[in-house]
Amino acid sequence: MKVLANDGISQSGIDALQAAGFEVNTTTVAQEQLVNYINEHQINVLLVRSATKVRKDIIDGCSSLKIIGRGGVGMDNIDVEYAKEKGINVINTPAASSHSVAELVFAHLYGLARYLHNANRDMPLEGDSRFKDLKKAYAKGTELKGKTIGILGFGRIGQATAKVAIGSGMNVIVYDPFIEEANLELDFFDGQKLNFNIKTISKDSVLKQSDFITLHVPAQKDYVIGANEFAMMKEGVILVNAARGGVIDEVALVNSIENGKVARAALDVFEKEPQPEVQLLMNPALSLTPHTGAATNEAQDRIGTELASQIIDILK
Repeated sequence: MKVLANDGISQSGIDALQAAGFEVNTTTVAQEQLVNYINEHQINVLLVRSATKVRKDIIDGCSSLKIIGRGGVGMDNIDVEYAKEKGINVINTPAASSHSVAELVFAHLYGLARYLHNANRDMPLEGDSRFKDLKKAYAKGTELKGKTIGILGFGRIGQATAKVAIGSGMNVIVYDPFIEEANLELDFFDGQKLNFNIKTISKDSVLKQSDFITLHVPAQKDYVIGANEFAMMKEGVILVNAARGGVIDEVALVNSIENGKVARAALDVFEKEPQPEVQLLMNPALSLTPHTGAATNEAQDRIGTELASQIIDILK
């Protein structure tokens, strides 16, 4: 059996697959060459992350495929139902990267709250000549403790984010159209555990009450946050999108920054990946990362071993 990990896979995943007798290929094949490559090498398992798209042309054109695997949660880059109709197994790793994304959200939140994204730009250029001016400019930070964080989308990643927020002393309010409540178990270094029951509320209530807002929703047709939603938010809200590009209206976001409704925001995902709008890249109110929510060594190890386990269960 042959596996093509077109967007890469951790060494732990490779080791597990090879130990089970699979041949693992980590060549990165260009999108337009995938069908030919898969057929030429008779690939049985195609593993992708977010870069490679698996549409009908690949599904129809590659008769050797038995499994399509997504290293991560969202599968909007795969025609899932069509693949299943054709008898191909489609797998993903919904739990493996949840905590990594949650930590990135808070890396952005802490940075935005204390203007670190601006200070890290200015200090190398002017730290020696304008130290006192910069100190004064960035001396009005805020603490997260005691503030209200609104979480839109309360699946695995939303719940992982809520756990970090609780540990940071924040008041957590959440909205999810499919979940009424969730029980969160927080594990501590000394073996202690605490349980928190979180009930969801309306989207409007979350928007109106939150000092900080973070999105953890799948890709969808319409914006989750557009001009109307921004209008409901508190003045000076701080926002993070580490979910999917296209769930926030980026034009409305820039407008809301300019009129003061949004103080600062963070984007890990963009409507036009991999070429985000220049207006976003140059905006000093934005903290930006290049879609690295799940990009930790620990998450990639978990993703690799989880994919390997599922593949072995299906094909062995």
